[in-house]
Amino acid sequence: SNLSSHDPLWKRHCKKYWLISEEEKSQRNQSWKAIFISTYSDLGRYIRYYATLKKAWDDLEKYLGQRCPRMIGSLKESVREEDLDAVEAQIGCKLPDDYRCSFRIHNGQKLVVPGLMGSMALSNHYRSEDLLDIDTAAGGFQQRLGLKQCLPLTFCIHTGLSQYMALESVEGRNKYEIFYQCPDQMARNPSAIDMFITGTSYLEWFTSYVNKVVTGGYPIIRDQIFRYVHDKECVATTGDITVSVSTSFLPELSSVHPPHYFFTYRIRIEMSKDALPEKACQLDSRYWRITNAKGDVEEVQGPGVVGEFPIISPGRVYEYTSCTTFSTTSGYMEGYYTFHCLYYKDKFFNVTIPRFHMVCPTFKVSTARMVSRDETNHNEYAVDEDEDSTDTDEYEDRRRVLDIPAPSGRCPRHT
Repeated sequence: SNLSSHDPLWKRHCKKYWLISEEEKSQRNQSWKAIFISTYSDLGRYIRYYATLKKAWDDLEKYLGQRCPRMIGSLKESVREEDLDAVEAQIGCKLPDDYRCSFRIHNGQKLVVPGLMGSMALSNHYRSEDLLDIDTAAGGFQQRLGLKQCLPLTFCIHTGLSQYMALESVEGRNKYEIFYQCPDQMARNPSAIDMFITGTSYLEWFTSYVNKVVTGGYPIIRDQIFRYVHDKECVATTGDITVSVSTSFLPELSSVHPPHYFFTYRIRIEMSKDALPEKACQLDSRYWRITNAKGDVEEVQGPGVVGEFPIISPGRVYEYTSCTTFSTTSGYMEGYYTFHCLYYKDKFFNVTIPRFHMVCPTFKVSTARMVSRDETNHNEYAVDEDEDSTDTDEYEDRRRVLDIPAPSGRCPRHT
């Protein structure tokens, strides 16, 4: 009919479902109807997801091209339908269409540093997660108890950390749920693996991450995406000095059993560029008031920060990273720094550190543990949740917190 051949209608569909631009149309030298039909014959099964995922990939590439271009070179070209079908035959499970669709756009990335899915660094710990290509992911597909029918999505070559996607609803997981795994260190059953949930589907997991990156929610530091979350209200100004805080949860250094939740925080101290030169000052000490989810309070005082006594002058910024642990799933810190003036050495003053909250992701307890609890004495699993180790600026505290057994040689290690 005339209506079915009306090219403006096909143009609307091409732009809505396939994000075809006028420039691309002119390069293909086809009508809008012909372009829609040819694209649909190749990608039609993904019509619900393609536009959303293609936009996410385009936005991410544009953003990274401006801020960390070397990461663009690690991205792999798309795969074919037959490649995805072959992987399904290899692992004996169907891949979700949103996952398949994403790999029709980009086949993950090479195993390089920095990883596309974010980095984190402490004094003696480094993590950077790559988005696995389809063949590497298939090679890491799990059938063992505790991770049955789980496909790795990411991998860190330094820590062995992975995020997995459940391809079936088994062992207490929802189908297509995405999580970090962590062996239950208190259970006798090696298949007892707890999970920190990071997504309910591939589409939600990937697009929400990309949105945080391209909107500046995650900072770019040394050409890497660092997964620090900054609450815009977590800022305090005292005189000419502003302190702001961002935080991150580290699943690879955390566990549910025993309860040990590890967080890192990045603090930015900045003096206004309009401040008078005589306002220059030096940080002498810190004071922390640390409160866990049960309301238990710990107070910590100490010299400097991370072994340093920074000088702050007009326009200068000082940033540092430290870490803390809680035996509860959440907690918060607040406090102040004590400075002395460089021009008036007998003048001391305090600068407020705003309260910042730390909350671990939603987690699920292993079904193997739940079975074990039914079969054995519950007291065997009693856990002391009263001890927190918080301000780890001091070396001994940091050593005690970070000396945790390395993850196994497989893909992940978690909560």
